[in-house]
Amino acid sequence: MQCHYCDDDATVAAESDGIKVGLCEMHFQERLEELAESDAFDDLREQIDVDHRE
Repeated sequence: MQCHYCDDDATVAAESDGIKVGLCEMHFQERLEELAESDAFDDLREQIDVDHRE
């Protein structure tokens, strides 16, 4: 699979509603940084209970 943003091979793939998108390492890191700076990250963190440890 190819990265959605460039011609590099995808190292990560995400799928939603039957649509699969691949990202290379560089673009995956960029998207994570953007998410970490957004309010959506706090909402997501609460939804998946990231801080919960067993």
